[in-house]
Order: sequence, then structure tokens, then C-alpha cells
Amino acid sequence: MAGTGVFAEILDGEVYKYYTEGEWKRSSSGKSVAIVNPTTRKTQFKVQACTQEEVNKVMETAKIAQKSWAKTPLWKRAELLHKAAAILKEHKAPIAECLVKEIAKPAKDSVTEVVRSGDLVSYCAEEGVRILGEGKFLVSDSFPGNERTKYCLTSKIPLGVVLAIPPFNYPVNLACSKIAPALIAGNSIVLKPPTQGAVAALHMVHCFHLAGFPKGLISCVTGKGSEIGDFLTMHPGVHCISFTGGDTGVAISKKAGMVPLQMELGGKDACIVLEDADLDLVAANIIKGGFSYSGQRCTAVKVVLVMESVADALVEKVKARVAKLTVGPPEDDCDITPVVSESSANYIEGLVKDAKQKGVTFCQEYRREGNLIWPLLLDNVRPDMRIAWEEPFGPVLPVIRISSVEEGIHHCNASNFGLQGCVFTRDINKAMLISDAMETGTVQINSAPARGPDHFPFQGIKDSGIGSQGITNSINMMTKVKTTVINLPAPSYTMG
Repeated sequence: MAGTGVFAEILDGEVYKYYTEGEWKRSSSGKSVAIVNPTTRKTQFKVQACTQEEVNKVMETAKIAQKSWAKTPLWKRAELLHKAAAILKEHKAPIAECLVKEIAKPAKDSVTEVVRSGDLVSYCAEEGVRILGEGKFLVSDSFPGNERTKYCLTSKIPLGVVLAIPPFNYPVNLACSKIAPALIAGNSIVLKPPTQGAVAALHMVHCFHLAGFPKGLISCVTGKGSEIGDFLTMHPGVHCISFTGGDTGVAISKKAGMVPLQMELGGKDACIVLEDADLDLVAANIIKGGFSYSGQRCTAVKVVLVMESVADALVEKVKARVAKLTVGPPEDDCDITPVVSESSANYIEGLVKDAKQKGVTFCQEYRREGNLIWPLLLDNVRPDMRIAWEEPFGPVLPVIRISSVEEGIHHCNASNFGLQGCVFTRDINKAMLISDAMETGTVQINSAPARGPDHFPFQGIKDSGIGSQGITNSINMMTKVKTTVINLPAPSYTMG
């Protein structure tokens, strides 16, 4: 159970503590932040409301701890990460329980997220040893006009303190995708979890604590974004920010200053369906891509752009599959569970109402109870409808009928987002041409968009983000190149 057993020390009465200096502490503010269960719409948990003074102390602690950690042998860093991964997977049940209650993620998917996170941490440890264990050796006479009088040695060194801010929908996995690369690279980490998902993240951090990482190396602060959000992202002690979320990321990027940024800020992932596509395959992937975790994924299919000649057939196939989706509480492993908050549900409903006023075709009756919205396919969506462009982050999927591939590409590229997209066709040549034309960080051919496997590059363009993720890319991003040049008194040639 959450907050019991090995996790008992992270809970103080009804309020979960924050983590710094290798200890679980209460905030001096005496205040807490409530976490509302999306299903019951009642307060489920409470976390500390940390102060700016406490953030300052955390940053100072992280700075000191990082200096020692940078001198820790690579094999030792990897050993501790492997240990943390094992503990994380061992305690998957109580962490998954938090995910069910905090973000209404189906029970089986919650367990999968924790196990996947443990696998990510272990893979990151191994990859880090390979990447960071190698450097480059350059010689000066490879550039015109130079004799071999200089030897250049390059290596990767840590940036310092990494600030990690994961989103509510994957508060454990996307926290680990930032924490593990930072640590193997020799950085310290300050984690600011989302409010919805904070308790799951605190349990995850305790697994790293149990693994025996040095005190102060890992910190986790909770609190209101209005009080410590900007203070954290603009803090002079931060040397790198890895953020996953929405519009807040744009504001952070404008305020952060001269620090490396790794940001993934959402998408309007388009699914382009050609006449020759396997429609059964397409329908299965639209259900998987558009409705898993109630559509609350950055890489969810957000708009279907289907050729008119096969649109009727595809819509019927998708409708038949939508009818089979189970709707209800996450504890029952339902396919569609409540969205994360009432404000999210209201926003989604606003998009549906706008489309209804403009003449959209409802493939199912719109139905909502509290935060629970039944899956809805909207056909004959037009570009003047908000749902054609805005990201619902819910179980509502628009279908736009197109008369040409060019029309589909144009709609995809007209979006201010550019995270992922997908194209379904049996013609690989057409698929490659469309992929090259789509202005997105990734294009999936004959499959729904997806972030994983976690070692694949993952990036967006335009308003979808800055930089590239994936284990290898994250390790490289959280380091900087250090060069040492040996100047020789005379040209030197091997075996001359």
C-alpha cells in the first residue's frame, strides 16, 4: 500500500514529505497542496507546499553533492542505478496504486509504467557507461595548413544541477527518463513533480533513496507552481532544464536564460490514411493511438486525415471498435477512465460544443459524467472547427476527409505543433515521400505515434519542443564537451 511499509517514512500524518539532503522533511510553510482523485473528485493525497527559501537550500545542497558525484567512477554510478531500478520494479504495486488514484490511469497500465521505468533506468546505466567511457582523439594535420603539432583530447563532463519537471500523464516514467541520464552523466537532480502524480513520484524517489545514492544528490520539491515554479526555472543554481508538459514550457524557455533546454510540449499528431491502406490495421491503431489512457498522451493520434474514397469504410470500422471500449474507473482496468481534472473535462467539452455548432457529425452520442467522458469520434470535421487544430487531451478524435495526399500534408504542416505523425499505406515509396514532407519530429509508418522504445530519439519541432530525448540523446544533452590540447614542440608522425 502507498505510504506504508518501506514507504512509511515519506508520509507525515496525512501529508507526504519532500526530499532533500537524503532525508524526508516537512516544509516550514506549514501548508500543503491537495491532490484530487479524478474518479471520486475528492482529495486523495496531500503534499508539502515548499517555500522559496527551501528551494534555495535544495539548490545549494545539490550543487555541493554534484561536485563529489562527478568524481564517482562510472561503474559505481551505473551500479547504483541498477540497484534503484531493481527496487523500483520490486515495489511496483504501491507506486501503481498512486497512479490509479492520482491520475486515473488504468491499473494494468500503471504497473506497466513502473516496470518500464525500471527498465529505462537499467538501460540508461549501461548506455551511459558506453557513451561516457569513450572520448575523441584528433590531430591537427587533418585540417589544411597544419602540421601534426597538436593532439586534441575530448571528453564529456556533467553540466551540474539538472532541473527535471515531468507531466501528470507519466509522472514516474518521464521523471526517470530525466533522472537516470542526469545521474549517470555525473549531474545532481532536482525533481519538481506535477501536482497530479506527485505522490507516485515521491514513492519513486524513495526507491532511489533506498538504493543508497549520496545525500543531496537527488532532491524532490513539491508545491504550488505559482509560488515556486518560476523561482525554480529561473534559479541561478540550475544548469539544465528538462521539461515535459504544455504551454508552460514556452514561458519557461523565454525565462530560463543561458541553460540547455530539453522540452516536449505536446502535439496534434496527424494520421494520414491513403486509399491502399490496410483499413483493419488503421482502425486498430486509431483506437490504440487515439483512445488509450483516454487520449491523454502527447503522442496520441489527434486528427485522422483520410482519403475520401475510403473514409466511409474506415469510419465504420473505427465506430465498431469504439463500441467495444470499456468505460469506467481505473481500478477496473477500463479502457476509458476519467480525465485528470474537471478543468480538462470542461476544455474537451468546449471543443465538442464548438464542433457541434459548426455541423460536425457525431459517430456516438456525447456523454459525460463528472470527469468521465465517453469515447467520441467526430466525422466530417472542417478546418474552421477548433477540434481540427487544438489538442483535446481526451477521448475525442476528429476525422477530416481529404481529396489528396497534398491536402493531408498541408493540414499537418499548418499546425503550430510538430511532435509526431503517422501514415498508412502499402506503398513504401509513397510513405517515405510523405514522411519527408511532414513537418514533425517523428513519422510512424503503418503504426500509431509512440514515444518508445525509450532509447529511440524523441523530439518535436515548432511548438512541440526543443532538443531531442531518448536515453542516448538525453545523456549527451546533459553533458558538455571538455577539450584538452597537447601542443608539441615539433611535428610528430606515428611510425614516420
